[in-house]
Amino acid sequence: MAKWGQGDPRWIVEERADATNVNNWHWTERDATSWSKRKLKEVLEGLVVEGEAGRCEIGDLKHVEGEASCNSRKGKLIFFYEWNLRLSWKGTVKESGEKHKGSVEIPNLSEENEVDDTEINVSKKKGEGDVLKDLMRTEGTTKVREALRDYLKALKTEFTLGMILPTKASVGQEVASERKPSGSSVQDSVTPQSLDMVGVKIPTVRIHMREVFNSPADELYSLFTKKDLVQKFSKCPAVIEAEKGGKLQMFEGCVSGEYTELVPSQRIVLKWRCRSWPDEHYATVALNFQDLAAQSELELECKGVPVSHEESTRQCWKKQYFEEIHLLLQRSKDSME
Repeated sequence: MAKWGQGDPRWIVEERADATNVNNWHWTERDATSWSKRKLKEVLEGLVVEGEAGRCEIGDLKHVEGEASCNSRKGKLIFFYEWNLRLSWKGTVKESGEKHKGSVEIPNLSEENEVDDTEINVSKKKGEGDVLKDLMRTEGTTKVREALRDYLKALKTEFTLGMILPTKASVGQEVASERKPSGSSVQDSVTPQSLDMVGVKIPTVRIHMREVFNSPADELYSLFTKKDLVQKFSKCPAVIEAEKGGKLQMFEGCVSGEYTELVPSQRIVLKWRCRSWPDEHYATVALNFQDLAAQSELELECKGVPVSHEESTRQCWKKQYFEEIHLLLQRSKDSME
């Protein structure tokens, strides 16, 4: 038995800021299958392909078979995915106005092949209209490959938020870096004054962001307080109890908390956390809404974010909240037109 203080450093939990998975040594795995199915539908369905021959649009993802996962070992992320996909498409010939439809099959999207080498087969139902089939084989295939790259990029960034845990050394380095002027704008800043300590182990930062939306403040407020609207932009079941002390749960439990203050169309304050944070640690999120004619500005202040999760938290609000809300508002506008 090793003497006190002489054990293998991989197992010394007190050397970790949150006392788990020391130096990221242990193998951890996260199932990405359900998330991937939603993301593949998001990036593929609705793709528009246009050319001299006419216009085509990819419809439903008819068949999705496979699985995906992400593993962490010794501070490195390892991805496994294998998918068999089939999509429908329909199009209109520019000169004749004839309508045709068919399918796109991707029999083996996996980590073993580059996206450019992945097989993509385009077929068309019987009849004329081969010009559209050719359009889908050329421009359509290019669009599909771009969408598959978007899925893989999201798998390796958005899905993996929080998987690499901070070591004691990295926390110290990040704290030191936060004390240096970053030169970043006021819109998206972390200042030295925002750094403070929670308990004795967890250094935290304050995140400040602003975003302008093409929606009046009362409608934007509703997107954070009405369950059906939250589920539309998050694309996941949610628990939304928009009252003081009411519970909040989103993104399959990756985000949770409770409402602590609500001023209709003006302000929401949340007790808020990501699942990857140290147990029972919450940040305080304040959302302030301000009308700007036909638009509105949302000011976000998030206090108490673990310093090692500062960037992943910022990306969570930017990618999973702001960008998805923009897309929902645009879809709503398009449907009205």
